[in-house]
Amino acid sequence: MLILAIESSCDETAAAVCNGRMVLSNIIATQIEEHKIYGGVVPEVASRRHTEAISGVCESALKTAGITYKDIDAIAVTFAPGLIGALLVGVNFAKGLAMKLGVPLIPVHHLRSHIAANYIENETLEPPFLCLTVSGGNTILCEVKDYNTFNRIGNTCDDAAGECFDKVARTIGLDYPGGVNLDKIATVPDSKRYPLPTPKTDNEYDFSFSGLKTAAINLIHNANQKGEEIDVPVFAATIRQKVCDILLSKTFSAAENLGYKKIALAGGVSANSELRAILKEECKKRNIEFFYPSLKYCGDNAAMVGVQAFYEYQSGNTAGVNLNAVATLPIDYR
Repeated sequence: MLILAIESSCDETAAAVCNGRMVLSNIIATQIEEHKIYGGVVPEVASRRHTEAISGVCESALKTAGITYKDIDAIAVTFAPGLIGALLVGVNFAKGLAMKLGVPLIPVHHLRSHIAANYIENETLEPPFLCLTVSGGNTILCEVKDYNTFNRIGNTCDDAAGECFDKVARTIGLDYPGGVNLDKIATVPDSKRYPLPTPKTDNEYDFSFSGLKTAAINLIHNANQKGEEIDVPVFAATIRQKVCDILLSKTFSAAENLGYKKIALAGGVSANSELRAILKEECKKRNIEFFYPSLKYCGDNAAMVGVQAFYEYQSGNTAGVNLNAVATLPIDYR
């Protein structure tokens, strides 16, 4: 089944052609350089750039896969969650294509597709398993009961881990995307030199990064006001270690309590070198299988949308012309 998948939830305009878990093409038009000027994504600018790029990336995806629109069996699109204007560009384009071609339209949840990125190169990965999904806008811990059945057991109460990384990175003068650049320059952490709090939550599997973000930013501002120099690589490593410690402690606690021997990592922050390395090491110690996507599938892309769409279609999840974009929607929606 050849699926043309479209992704436009934030600042990447992407299209891919997939056949089940097989990716035939994966094209991405990024806006990073433009948003770097502003230190973050400007929603209106992102929407305009999606409008300009979407037709071209779809045609490029088809050409790379060696097919035409006539060969497509279904159209898949990210409809939630994300920047509403950006999502609407993809959703409306996808609806028009599906109507024109007379093929099914498959709505795909953005976080479900991030989890599905793990299926592309891990042929043995099948549900059930525990997945930690970490990005700039979301941090969730969920049980993947089946390809289309998710049980969210942990969620961020405020800011996501990626938001914490990005804002702290911006405060210490790093370019957008902050989390990526923070990870690149981080060296050796020093928690005594830069003490940072561990936020508490009522639910043992929930996350909270707002207080940590504020504490880190205040520490930087206080040092600047006193004329003290921040050792940026060390501070970057310290905040990275703290965030990773929080993510890992809750993930392994859930795995032990719920009896999971398979853990997957997903989302843009899954590219973080420290997070990947420690998870891999700790899973090995605990005799837990660990799965994670290649770096090219960590960020927003359409291949992951196409793979998840295959399973959504098998479960009968299709949409009509009334499909709308949704800015906020839990992964375990019904």
